[in-house]
Amino acid sequence: METKQVIVIRKDLNMRKGKMVAQGAHASMATLTKYMTKNDRGWWAFYPTNEMEDWLNNSFTKICVSVNSEQELLEIYNKALKIGLPCSVIRDNGKTEFREPTYTAVAVGPAEVSMVDEITGSLPLL
Repeated sequence: METKQVIVIRKDLNMRKGKMVAQGAHASMATLTKYMTKNDRGWWAFYPTNEMEDWLNNSFTKICVSVNSEQELLEIYNKALKIGLPCSVIRDNGKTEFREPTYTAVAVGPAEVSMVDEITGSLPLL
């Protein structure tokens, strides 16, 4: 099975490179942590999908693409949710680079390449 994760970053915000990397990392991790729970001993347990397990054990492929608006970013997130793909959206707190909370990034997958491409395949590389 071929799997990947796509990180979608808003270009219209003109974020510093470090900020973009941090927001993309937040999106990637947020997607995985949705599949974690804490047991009664306080230990974290991870319950990945088969596709996540394949991704973690093999290629770990990540692709970074861009959109030009908050509306486009949220459309990508909602499309991924609608078809049941693992995904997350990041809303920055607005304490460093932005004056208010701002949607900055989305992660789609890890999931089968064909499913992720259905949502993100037409987006330009970052």
